Amino acid sequence: MLQQVHDLGTLAVSLLVLAAFLVGFAKTGVSGVGTVSAALFALVLPARASSGAMLPLLIVGDLVAVGTYRRSGSWRVLARVLPAVLPGLAAGWVFIDHVDDTVMKATIGTIVVVLVLLALWQGRSDLTARVAGHPGFAVAAGFLAGFATMTANAAGPVMAIYLVAAGMPKLQMLGTTAWFYLVVNLLKVPLSVSLGLIHPASLLLDLALVPALLLGAWAGVRVAARMDQRTFELAALLLSLVAGVLLLVTL
Repeated sequence: MLQQVHDLGTLAVSLLVLAAFLVGFAKTGVSGVGTVSAALFALVLPARASSGAMLPLLIVGDLVAVGTYRRSGSWRVLARVLPAVLPGLAAGWVFIDHVDDTVMKATIGTIVVVLVLLALWQGRSDLTARVAGHPGFAVAAGFLAGFATMTANAAGPVMAIYLVAAGMPKLQMLGTTAWFYLVVNLLKVPLSVSLGLIHPASLLLDLALVPALLLGAWAGVRVAARMDQRTFELAALLLSLVAGVLLLVTL
């Protein structure tokens, strides 16, 4: 993999550095940016390879985020979502094993765009509170988050939609997503290894990108502290929409 990236030249490496910076920024700032980083990885590397290459980097970001926001999370909310994540991960694992890169990107891009548009429409209607309070909403969000994160490391939009619809305050949202991603990404490791998506070369690439991730995490903390609740919610949703469109236009 390192040789593949080297062969793509300076632009490809620059995109990976930017993606790593955005991973860190998403973990401590606006989560929707994380899906933009997934799209950038998929631009440089084949979709399957990009999924495995990102996972260890995401876990590093998760540890930084948990260390930053560990006191702000809501385990009550996580308890509603996490049980449905497991079948979503399993479905994504099977999906990856049976489809090519184009189908993966098209599927995840479509899911992201549809969900974000739905969330933005809900924000302009009186359905938000009723939908967010329905038990089936948590189950659907958990399953889709599991499937999206297994196939393209793109659970960010799903969780952003769920937590925004639930009316969760900014800091609590950051703390909850930090714990959620740490648990889920650790669960993904054996599945990704079994598919051959994580190997020594990908780990060396991740190690080289960690400094950019840490810089992004530092920037994310400072930006999040300055954003009001409504701006934070809109940024999370709109950046997720941009990421979904990127996945579709790079087929």
